[in-house]
Amino acid sequence: MIFLYENLVLGVANEAMVTILLVAAPILGGALLTGLLISILQATTQLQEMTLVFVPKIVVVLLMVIIFGPWMLNVITGFTYDLYASLPLFVTW
Repeated sequence: MIFLYENLVLGVANEAMVTILLVAAPILGGALLTGLLISILQATTQLQEMTLVFVPKIVVVLLMVIIFGPWMLNVITGFTYDLYASLPLFVTW
């Protein structure tokens, strides 16, 4: 009986981790790509100003949230809906 609880909890944790990775991927990917492009630009021009990196990253992250925000909200809402829909299964075990 205890293995059933364990599988249930691990299944929910696995689904939560996949949801977190899906939601965070566009923002982190955009920031990573922007940082890489800025550092290549800094290396070629030998311009070593640290504040030059932060402003474009902030702008790109804001744009990613605006572009992918509805999709991210849909993924999080779907996970929450599935979690609430399976709540009677959690209680009966």
